[in-house]
Formats: sequence, structure tokens, C-alpha cells
Amino acid sequence: MALDVTLEISDDIAKITLAGELDASTASIFKTKVEEAAAQHPKRLVLMMQDLDFMASAGLRVLIFAKQQMGKLDIYVVGAQKDTVLETITKTGFHHSVYLLDEYDAAKIEKV
Repeated sequence: MALDVTLEISDDIAKITLAGELDASTASIFKTKVEEAAAQHPKRLVLMMQDLDFMASAGLRVLIFAKQQMGKLDIYVVGAQKDTVLETITKTGFHHSVYLLDEYDAAKIEKV
């Protein structure tokens, strides 16, 4: 399965929506969107993952890259419910570096 990645930037929030499978063959697509977002210097990065069916370690490496590339910005992972996605994030301890949310919460994400 392929990966579909879209980027929206609004009010200092970069929102990347991922759908499909994030693995070694598709991680470069995600990384390109992270680089595009980083170039805009957002204050928050929101990763919409409710339609992401699978994330391999290559996807996690891009998450780590995003955290390093963007510095002290808050990263929100929204809707990572599938075991193959959530487990990749939690088993590695990366969930301590991001905010995990079941759904988009404007009160938490869009705070001033």
C-alpha cells in the first residue's frame, strides 16, 4: 500500500496528514513534508495519523528527525490508534517526546 501525505500550515501550526503505510519505501515522502513544514518555522507540528495503517522504524526515524529539525516545538500525534502505529511510538519511548491525542483538540493544540 502507498502513503498519502499532505501538509497544511495555518496560524503557526503545521498539520501533516498521513494515510496508508509508512515504511522504508515511503519514509522519504514523509520526510520531505517535514522539511517543508520546518522551513515555515511553525510553533506546533500536528501529525494526523488516524488513517495511518502501519508505521515501521523508518517512520519513527522521520519523527525523530522532525523533533531534531524543528527544535523546541510541540509535536502532537493525533489518532494513532492502530497497534502497528501506536506500538512503534510507545515501545521506543518516543511517546515521552510528543503529545498523544485520540482526536484533534483545538483547546490543547491551538493554545496561544
